[in-house]
Amino acid sequence: MIIQTAPAGAPRLAIMMYEHTALCGQFARAFGNAEFESLSPLDPMIYVISHHDAGWTEFDRDPVTDEKTGLPYNLIETPAQYITVTSRQSPEFNERQHPFCGLISSMHSWGLYNGRYGLSNHVLIKQFPEKERPIAERMLDGELARQKRLKAEVGKDARLVDRLDEKRLFQNYKQLQFIDTLALYFNRIHPSERGAQTFEHVPRSADEDASVAIRPVEAGVYTISPFPFAVNGAEFAFAGRRIRPREGDVNGGWQEALKRRPPSGNVSGLSRPRSRCAVPTSSCSTHQRDFDEDQFWSPPLSTSCSPPVGRK
Repeated sequence: MIIQTAPAGAPRLAIMMYEHTALCGQFARAFGNAEFESLSPLDPMIYVISHHDAGWTEFDRDPVTDEKTGLPYNLIETPAQYITVTSRQSPEFNERQHPFCGLISSMHSWGLYNGRYGLSNHVLIKQFPEKERPIAERMLDGELARQKRLKAEVGKDARLVDRLDEKRLFQNYKQLQFIDTLALYFNRIHPSERGAQTFEHVPRSADEDASVAIRPVEAGVYTISPFPFAVNGAEFAFAGRRIRPREGDVNGGWQEALKRRPPSGNVSGLSRPRSRCAVPTSSCSTHQRDFDEDQFWSPPLSTSCSPPVGRK
């Protein structure tokens, strides 16, 4: 679960990981243009990007309270005993769809604990207390074994064997990392607090990366340069539930508290920079409102994915 920042005294937006990956899926479908190669293989990459955090489903249904905040644990602040389970279950889920999906998902899980294969300075395993690190190390050893096995399976597929080339495989991995971190920019930071940010190692191709900068221009309008998407001025949406500390202490815990909260959504537009960074408001818009959950929930392609909170 992601707990978005908020102004002092305001409720916090709790975003379940299926809501985060729904936004990732929108970015995945839009990624690619004359400057940035599109996803390939297309269907497996859209699937794994849209489900790369599927292992969080059960934990998000009834999360554990962080006693420091009175809110559910916020993503990578989740203790090792819980987060390592989600990191193992996500590739398990994706592997059931296709070995290539499982491979990319496993690389994502392993990379989170190891500085994203050198692409990031954040090494998750180092933030765990010393006594908890063996839990993560066992999970990570299992993921390396999974990757070896899945590479052998993918190598039997004549349509995909070329994607095992290290440069092409890491092109796919870096596409997922960019899309994931771009979605986190919107999910983790309150609109009033978002500023300019640069995403490194965004692949133009298997041989060339770019640094992609985003910055807010006006409420709900952002420019990205160089622009990695197919359509200029496209709108992207996500939802969450507004909660306050200690709501999970009564009336059935967080599971019931989250069910009672209607989804609240945010829509943002992304455009190429224009002269003087002016983006006409007619090209994209933003608004916050309460939504029917069906607007943000697409039925999973696999029946093993659990439904969102409150859905029967």
